[in-house]
Amino acid sequence: MSRYRTLSLFLLLAAVWGSAFVAINAGLAYFPPVTFAALRFDVAGIVMLAYAAYAVDDPIPRGRREWSDVAIGATLIIAGYHAFLFYGESSPAVTSAIAAVIVGLSPLLTTVFARAFLPSERLTLVGVTGLLIGLVGAVVLASPDPANLTGDGTTAKFLVLLAATSFALGSVLTRALDSGMDIETMEAWSMLVGAVLTHGVALVLGESVDAIVWTTESLLALGYLAVVASGLGFLIYFDLLDRVGPIEINLVSYVAPVFAALVGWLLLDEGLTLTTVAGFALICTGFALVKRSAIREELS
Repeated sequence: MSRYRTLSLFLLLAAVWGSAFVAINAGLAYFPPVTFAALRFDVAGIVMLAYAAYAVDDPIPRGRREWSDVAIGATLIIAGYHAFLFYGESSPAVTSAIAAVIVGLSPLLTTVFARAFLPSERLTLVGVTGLLIGLVGAVVLASPDPANLTGDGTTAKFLVLLAATSFALGSVLTRALDSGMDIETMEAWSMLVGAVLTHGVALVLGESVDAIVWTTESLLALGYLAVVASGLGFLIYFDLLDRVGPIEINLVSYVAPVFAALVGWLLLDEGLTLTTVAGFALICTGFALVKRSAIREELS
């Protein structure tokens, strides 16, 4: 039952983060990019701190180890990842497809960092092959224009790569530190501190809140990203990070585009092409190789 619960949470996280791409694209029309990311975690951090105060005995981090955990989450997973990603995606040269391909490198980057900080969680050659097949599936699913991958916007694409690197390193270091802090407390304070850092980045970049256009659509985009994609999404993410480790949980970056495609098909009447189906099949094959031991045990 625990395995089924883990799989269900993983698929829910992929669905939430996959559909979040729609909200991000909608919101960037109304918000300066880094300010958008900062406001997202202002709201999410306050909501999660209120939830932590209700759900745990002590919603305040204690000691150097717990505050170090918060610092890693705030700097690398919240501020670093989202500031780089939102600013990179604000460039016309970085389409959602290109961003999905670059972010899809996160599981491979996680494997590299895990070799240094988590020797017990190294993948075998077959597992690495599964990661590579999954990455190919993500590329096929995204169907980026090959000319755009190497064309203009090199700086913007590099920023998205830094986002994936920041997220991968943060997840590995969080797992390695293993402070034992309640997930709700860690998430709330990482978001609040990360929001402050992100606001600082926005100021350095010269962004202004006066540039925000408040409409029903912008409020809905911000609300969905703050409460569902951030609050619920990161609650699931940190729970699964503790359960299965950074390499397997970061496979969500392969599955999220699947749900993004499904949302586009169901809500935006975007057709499912043969390329989309081929991408699904490759991602499933990659997963089967990475999780072959668990699948073999379940079948037996």
